[in-house]
Amino acid sequence: MNVTSTDIGRRVLVIDDEKMIADTLALILRSEGYATEVAYDGSSGLASCNDFRPHLVISDVVMPGISGIEVAIELRQKFPNCTILLYSGQAATAQMMEDARSRGHDFELLAKPVHPARLLEKVRAMIGNA
Repeated sequence: MNVTSTDIGRRVLVIDDEKMIADTLALILRSEGYATEVAYDGSSGLASCNDFRPHLVISDVVMPGISGIEVAIELRQKFPNCTILLYSGQAATAQMMEDARSRGHDFELLAKPVHPARLLEKVRAMIGNA
């Protein structure tokens, strides 16, 4: 996929192992004009980034296999200009986030469930309007 500088700020990758949540978030983002791809696990999300080159990655934190935090850390290393927004509805997230901070990684976090208006407000604040 050929990405130009004019569309790079409009690309959003959603990663969530709950297909319905991932697809719903993507639908909301697409309805606002963001070019959006979906991955249903951390490994697929990382692979998608190589071709899609998103400006923003929105990832669930607690997923089987690679956690959203591990995805975010790897993305920061490979794509330092990529903005990352994590979200979770699980209590275990607090400890995972603290562990990441102790390793020098601080990420934005939204709580699940996230209202569509709040999601779009956060996306606009992070990467602007589509």
